[in-house]
Amino acid sequence: MSEREENDRWERLVAQLQSEIEEQEKELYSAKVREQVHNPRHLGRMEAPDLQAILTGWCGDTMEIYLQLKGNIIDRATFMTDGCGPSVACGNMLAAMVQGLALEAASRIGAQDLLVALDGLPEESVHCATLAVDTLQKAIAGYE
Repeated sequence: MSEREENDRWERLVAQLQSEIEEQEKELYSAKVREQVHNPRHLGRMEAPDLQAILTGWCGDTMEIYLQLKGNIIDRATFMTDGCGPSVACGNMLAAMVQGLALEAASRIGAQDLLVALDGLPEESVHCATLAVDTLQKAIAGYE
């Protein structure tokens, strides 16, 4: 087999595997979850945040939340995680949800609110929403 034929074969295999992964994602996750995972607009550590927190969940995933304030309003929120796709989706959606909110309003967001915003998660991934919200609550608790 020539090098070109081998490369073509490899590219077909990769395309086939990618297609299978996308089909499995569609069966497991809502369109909102898939959008958050594949296009995380709020991913990244923030330089000099006003508030921040880091927590590690029972699953071993770590979530970091960074908040920039204008007064007591969350002007900007970002996150980092070393976790799975659902952790990325939860961190990204939560960051989007809290931007523009007063700290008090953001502190009332619960894991169920996040799950509703994502159109749900499989039962084995629900803990990702709890980790994201707990990290946010820890960051807000640091407000003086």
